[in-house]
Amino acid sequence: MPELPLTIAEAAEWLRSGKITSVALTEAQLARAHATQDTLAAFILIMDEVALAGAKQADADFAAGIDKGPLQGIPIGVKDIIATKDAPSTANSRVLDPAWGQRDDASVVKKLREAGTVIFGKLGLHEFALGWPDPDTGFRIPKNPWELTRTPGGSSSGTGAAVGGGVILGGLGTCTGGSVRGPASYCGISGIKQTFGRVSKEGCVPLGYSLDHIGPMARTARDCAIMLQVMAGYDPLDLCSVDTPVPDMLGLMDGSLAGVRIGVPRDYFFTVPNLDDDVKATVEAALDAMAAAGATLVEVAIPHADAARHAQRVTMVSEAYAYHEPDLTSEKSALYGKYTRQAFQLGAFYSAADYVNAQRLRPLIRQECADAFGTKGQGGVDVLIVPTMASVAPTFAGYDPDAMMRSYGFTPIWNLTGLPAISIPAGFSDGGMPIGMQVVGRPMDEPTVFKVADAYQQITDWHLAIPPLAQELAKEALPA
Repeated sequence: MPELPLTIAEAAEWLRSGKITSVALTEAQLARAHATQDTLAAFILIMDEVALAGAKQADADFAAGIDKGPLQGIPIGVKDIIATKDAPSTANSRVLDPAWGQRDDASVVKKLREAGTVIFGKLGLHEFALGWPDPDTGFRIPKNPWELTRTPGGSSSGTGAAVGGGVILGGLGTCTGGSVRGPASYCGISGIKQTFGRVSKEGCVPLGYSLDHIGPMARTARDCAIMLQVMAGYDPLDLCSVDTPVPDMLGLMDGSLAGVRIGVPRDYFFTVPNLDDDVKATVEAALDAMAAAGATLVEVAIPHADAARHAQRVTMVSEAYAYHEPDLTSEKSALYGKYTRQAFQLGAFYSAADYVNAQRLRPLIRQECADAFGTKGQGGVDVLIVPTMASVAPTFAGYDPDAMMRSYGFTPIWNLTGLPAISIPAGFSDGGMPIGMQVVGRPMDEPTVFKVADAYQQITDWHLAIPPLAQELAKEALPA
C-alpha cells in the first residue's frame, strides 16, 4: 500500500486519480491522531464519526462526478476557539460557557464544508489564544514534533503540532499577534495571516477585536493558498469583514523570482539583541538564494517598528480584558490558567489614554509600511521579508512570562497594520530546529505573497523536511 500524500495539493491529485480515497486517507490520519495523543497531544477532540461521514460523502460525490474543488475529501483540523456544529468548543478553557459552542458552524467552517473538506477534529491551543499552557487546567499541552520538550508555539499550538507532525495536511489557526506564524516557524510549516477583513471571524471567540484573524496552516504556501481561496470572502455577520472581490490566490504562482523586488528592513528586524545568530544567518541565506534566483533586494526602513509591538500589546490586552472582564471579576477568575489570567488582568492596568495612544500610532505605522513598499512598478517593492521569530522554539522548562513580555517580536506589527504575512520554512538551526521567515505583502495582495513564497519553495526543500516522529508515521501503510 502507498504512503500518505505530504501536501494538500498532492492529496487532491491522488483523490482524483483514484490512487487513494477520502475514506482511506481519513482513516489513516485518524489512526495517526490517536496514536500521537500521548506524545504530540495536538487535539482536544478527534471527531472520528464526523470525519468518516464527511469522507464517505466526498467519495460519493467523486463517484457521481461532483468535484467541489481541491479541498474535497481533504481532512482539516479546526482550532478549538472556532465554532463547529457537531463538536463542543472550549477555547482550551474551563471558563467558556458550554452554551457558546451550541450553535451552527462558524462562517469559515461552513465554507470549508461546502467545498467538501472533511472536518477532522478540534485542535489544542493556548487558553483563549493567550498566555502559556497551565497543566493545572487539565487540558493536554501540544508538543513540538521536532523535539517534544519544546513548545510548538502559540496560540495555535495544536495546529502547528498536527501539521508539522504529519498527522493532518492542514488546519485552521487564529492570529492576533503571531499565533499562526509563530507555530508555523517553530514547527517547520507554512501559515498565513491574510489581510485583516479578508476572512470572516464570525464564530470565533475574540481575543483582540481589531487584531484577530483566522488563517490557514499547512505544509506549503500553495496549500495555504488553496485553503484561503475557500475561506476568503465578505461576510455581513462580521462587522470587520471587507466587501472586496476575492482574487485567484494561486493566479500569480509561476515558480519564478525573476524581476521580483524584495524590501529588506534590516534595522530592528535584523538587529535586535535577542535575535538568534542561527535565525539571522538562515534568513540572510534565504535572501541570498532569492537574489540568485532573480529577485532584487532593496533596503527599506520602518522607523517605528519597535513601537509597533508595544502598540499591538496594549491594543490586544486591552481588548481582551474588555471581553473577559465579567469573568475575571467573578468567581470564574480562579478557573483561568494562571498565565492566561495574568495576561488578561494586565489589561486592567492600561488606561483609556494608553489605548487611544496605541490607536494613534497605528496609522503612523501603516504609513511607514506603505512608504517602505513605495509605488509598485515605480521603484517600489513587491514584498517585504523579515524573520518570523527571533529564536527557535524554546523548551517548556524555565518559562519566564516577564521575559516573554519584554522580548522583541517580528509578527505583531503585521497584525497592527493588518497586512498579509506568511511564514514559510527557511532552514534549520545548528541544533536541528526549524526556522521560518515572513513574506509580507501590500493590503489585499495575497496573490503576490503566495507567488514569492511558492517560488522560494520551488528552489528549496526546507518545507518538505519532516521530523523523526512524522517519518515513523509515514512508514505506516494505509489500512487494508
